[in-house]
Amino acid sequence: MSSRGMSGAWLEARALLWRQRRALGVGLGLVVVNRLAALAVPTASKFVIDDVIGRQRTDLLGPIVLLTGAAIALEVVTAFGVSQVSGITAQQTVTTLRRELQARVVGLPVSAFDATQSGALVSRIMTDPDQVHYVVGAGMVQLLSSVLTAGLAFGILFYLNPTLTVVLLAILVVFGLGLTRAFGWLFPVFHGVSALTAEVTGRLAEALGGIRVVKTYVAERREALRFTRESHRLLRAVARATTGVSVFSAASTLVTGMLGVLLLVVGGKAVAAGTMTLGELVMYVFLVGILATPLIQIAAIASELGKALGALGRIAELRSLATEEEQDRGRRRVRQISGRIDFENVSYTYQPGCPVLKAITLHAEPGTTTALVGPSGAGKSTICRLLLALDWPTSGRILVDGEDLTSLHRRDYRRHLGVVLQDDVLFDGTVSDNIRYGRPGATAAEVLAAARLAHCDEFVGQFPFGYETVVGERGVRLSGGQRQRIAIARAILADPRILVLDEATSNLDSESELLIQDGLRTLRSGRTTFVIAHRLSTVRSAEQIVVVEEGKILERGAHEPLVSQEGRYWRLYQAQYRAERAFLAEQLEHPPPRPPNGKRNDWEGRRSY
Repeated sequence: MSSRGMSGAWLEARALLWRQRRALGVGLGLVVVNRLAALAVPTASKFVIDDVIGRQRTDLLGPIVLLTGAAIALEVVTAFGVSQVSGITAQQTVTTLRRELQARVVGLPVSAFDATQSGALVSRIMTDPDQVHYVVGAGMVQLLSSVLTAGLAFGILFYLNPTLTVVLLAILVVFGLGLTRAFGWLFPVFHGVSALTAEVTGRLAEALGGIRVVKTYVAERREALRFTRESHRLLRAVARATTGVSVFSAASTLVTGMLGVLLLVVGGKAVAAGTMTLGELVMYVFLVGILATPLIQIAAIASELGKALGALGRIAELRSLATEEEQDRGRRRVRQISGRIDFENVSYTYQPGCPVLKAITLHAEPGTTTALVGPSGAGKSTICRLLLALDWPTSGRILVDGEDLTSLHRRDYRRHLGVVLQDDVLFDGTVSDNIRYGRPGATAAEVLAAARLAHCDEFVGQFPFGYETVVGERGVRLSGGQRQRIAIARAILADPRILVLDEATSNLDSESELLIQDGLRTLRSGRTTFVIAHRLSTVRSAEQIVVVEEGKILERGAHEPLVSQEGRYWRLYQAQYRAERAFLAEQLEHPPPRPPNGKRNDWEGRRSY
């Protein structure tokens, strides 16, 4: 971890402690009482040895025992209180951190997700706050308790034997300086452990999320070997951290042993010379043990403290990333839009020197449909990505109703958008939950109406629980065409002013595509629509067809004029027309088998929920 990272970790720790100051104040009050009560036994030992035994004051034994017993009972009660307060405070801190980190990660620009594994972000949200648990809770209370007790003990020790106490203090100061330097080495090690843990978690989540691809390509062994390799990297990092903690522990044992030897030599001479009583020496030994407790506990919690500071450094890194909401402060709020879109000399580059779009200029009137056609990699999806404000142009500008898109508040703007992607994502919930994702407050009647327009009712009616059927993670229990139609129903229900259809019918067969063309025409009516489609039959009705190739616009116009020009669009159309005719001929000669009841059944027995 860099010095900046360490600084961020300490600032994050200070902020957490300040946030929990009330609970920590209560805990500290209980600790004070607890530590004062803990001094009862060493104090009682002095009076028992010097007065009860030395001076034969047996009458004092009863009161000493009663007072000591009361102090022990008070120590037990306050210890329970400290444990409760610290435990609950720690859990509250972890929950608050997770909630804040989740909100920040979800609010980050899409570019942040392009550069980071989603599994690594999940690890940061779930694992890093948990690493803080011990330090904010029991660890911090133990440390405060030990420091407070050590302070009280030091005062009494100095009263009993100033010279010996100064020597002890010098030893402890030297040890403390050594600990500080050692922590400077240990922090980066634990930060590396946290980073590797997130990396391994991210790769594991990626492999499990793509388990069907892993199995299809018989890659289970390769994934296992890769996970083993990364796990051993993590093991080596943990071993380095463990070595550092072991050095802490050994140093603590060494200091404790040195203090013991010093007490035997100096304390024994003091009792023999009559400058200390035997009771005072026993009491001094007790108090030195209390004074050394913080050293032992720091060594004991060094591992947890290192993990916590590494996690806090990573949390600070996340907090330093600006969310879209923070970036959009001061940008104009958007209430309504009509949907007029202008691209003015828009260029975009993912990597320097490799432009994806080159000076794109196009205009779309409100309520019209613009179709983007061309080969894969031409830049069609990038145009839509920029229109959705998922990224900004490298040069040029995009105007919405005459205003630069970069001047608009993105969340407000996106409330007027609807999108259906080539591989749209469904969430692990019911069919109706996924349809109303863009409008959570939509009624059941509105959900059904949107579903009918997208022809979802034809297959949902065959499901065991209809629209309350659970679709599984990413809609895994549905076919590709079923997922696509639900995504179209979701866009219909959102009722957007600007609609983006990126290969919206790519996962549909010809029969299903014909079924939902009417629904798509209804959806496009009165909305500014951008359509990306390889099937040119789906874009014939567009007011404007734009041919994109190698990041440039080669042709634009309506279907008939473009065909009559016999240019690039005409060649694409002819090639696809021949392919579709060949496909239809094949279908007529060898029609696909149908179920015995003559009905299409897309559910295919997917009832594993």
